[in-house]
Amino acid sequence: MENDTVDNDSAIEAFFSPDNSKLAVEGFKTGYVAIVGRPNVGKSTLMNHLLGQKLSITSRKPQTTRHRIHGILSNDEMQAVFVDTPGIHRNEVRAINERMNKAAVSALVDVDLVLFVVDSDQWRDDDLLVLQKLGDTNLNVVLVINKADTLKDKGSVLPLMETFNDSFDFADIVPVSALKNQNLDRLQEVIASHLPVAAPIYDTEQITDRSERFLASEIIREKIMRSAGDEVPYDLTVQIDGFKDEAAHTDPKTGRPRKACTFIDATIYVERSGQKAIVIGDKGQRIKQVGMDARKDMEQLFDKKIMLTLWVKVKRGWSDDERALTSLGY
Repeated sequence: MENDTVDNDSAIEAFFSPDNSKLAVEGFKTGYVAIVGRPNVGKSTLMNHLLGQKLSITSRKPQTTRHRIHGILSNDEMQAVFVDTPGIHRNEVRAINERMNKAAVSALVDVDLVLFVVDSDQWRDDDLLVLQKLGDTNLNVVLVINKADTLKDKGSVLPLMETFNDSFDFADIVPVSALKNQNLDRLQEVIASHLPVAAPIYDTEQITDRSERFLASEIIREKIMRSAGDEVPYDLTVQIDGFKDEAAHTDPKTGRPRKACTFIDATIYVERSGQKAIVIGDKGQRIKQVGMDARKDMEQLFDKKIMLTLWVKVKRGWSDDERALTSLGY
């Protein structure tokens, strides 16, 4: 009887373990990897291309990423849980900037490895600020020189790597082009070499620990920033008001079959009435296009039909209001 109890307990434990097949792989590695750097060096693009799927939003505007986002890369050798962070910057003009910096710095707690991303041809004061933050830790840091494909003289990357290596004791230095998927296989090998041997934390089919509600709000914000970023750079945020899944069914009125669908209602908050007009656009054309583009990305990411409804409202001073930031998820 006692042996039967032990066997049952073992079976139950194995059943609830994340992807048991990985546990049998000798030397499998797992760990958290923070992706840090100043704004607009391609941190989110790097994570998206490492994952092979768009998860973190991108735009040409600095500080597009406002939250810590976990992306999960699993293969036969490792599970790397990437922590995409807001860009660390000096000018904490408003409360939201201060919270973004705190979110980025706090990502350095309890990670196994740091990817410090820099631009191949631009070294700025904010890069030094990030390096100073890393110097206060005992973490292994891999320098990722992004946009290496833009260097006119490819040979110049070697002295650039030596210059960086003289400034900090990096565990490795890897030049890449995140946008063009260049040298990312090498970067994955380097990441795996620095992670501890451990069982996977998440199911290997999972790509993020963020909810669909959060991802939906980020997709909408990205489409607005890409469409009206220069006119409404940071003064907007998105709140999901409703997120309802409807199973496939027969319409009781028409008798016609209806496919499964998710109904999403979202409010876009801006700080001034003039910005509201910009987001809506002439005769509502901009907000209509934002909705179409966002819905398309959501259907691809969530793999289901989406019905999206958008409203635009003015919430004055939200980006410098601590209570408003908390209520909006910052």
